[in-house]
Amino acid sequence: MPSQLPREFYARATLTVAKELLNKQLVRLLHGERLAGRIVEVEAYIGAGDQASHAHCGKTKRNAAMFGPPGHAYVYLIYGIHHCLNFVTATEGYPAAVLIRALEPITGLTTQWRLRGPKRSPQELTNGPGKLCQALAIDRRFDQADLCVPQSTLWVEDADVIHASRLVATPRIGVTGDARARNVLWRFFIRDNTWVSR
Repeated sequence: MPSQLPREFYARATLTVAKELLNKQLVRLLHGERLAGRIVEVEAYIGAGDQASHAHCGKTKRNAAMFGPPGHAYVYLIYGIHHCLNFVTATEGYPAAVLIRALEPITGLTTQWRLRGPKRSPQELTNGPGKLCQALAIDRRFDQADLCVPQSTLWVEDADVIHASRLVATPRIGVTGDARARNVLWRFFIRDNTWVSR
């Protein structure tokens, strides 16, 4: 089994991490079963000055994980029902993270569908941040979890960096804040991948 990415990977500049996460595998070990998907879409959130970031209003109990150290998970709940998974990417004390927006499912699909509920189209299994967390049984229990320790049940495995021609950069989806927050090109996805969120 390939090993987890080292902490040094997450400690690189956040936009670099965001782009290099594309094509890598997110793995969740659930009751001994491997549930995995290829990361196909991400968004970066950088610093307290980023008005779309949860860190914009300072450190709170909810966003504490985002302030480091790198290589940890930041998991939060939106609308009271959907969990979202982020990877912390900066030095401790500086809030920066990458939101995992969509996966292309690879292994454990029967269990992923059971966790998601009734089938729709195949792409709807993991083509959104809340959907992929439901499919991989990721919730607030993973908030502040260290992704780099051997005993982790959630980690990322390495894969080839995608060619620049397959990388698409756009504004982030559904964010609020100033013009910069709404328009900065910090959403990245793999071109023509059908599991990218809509």
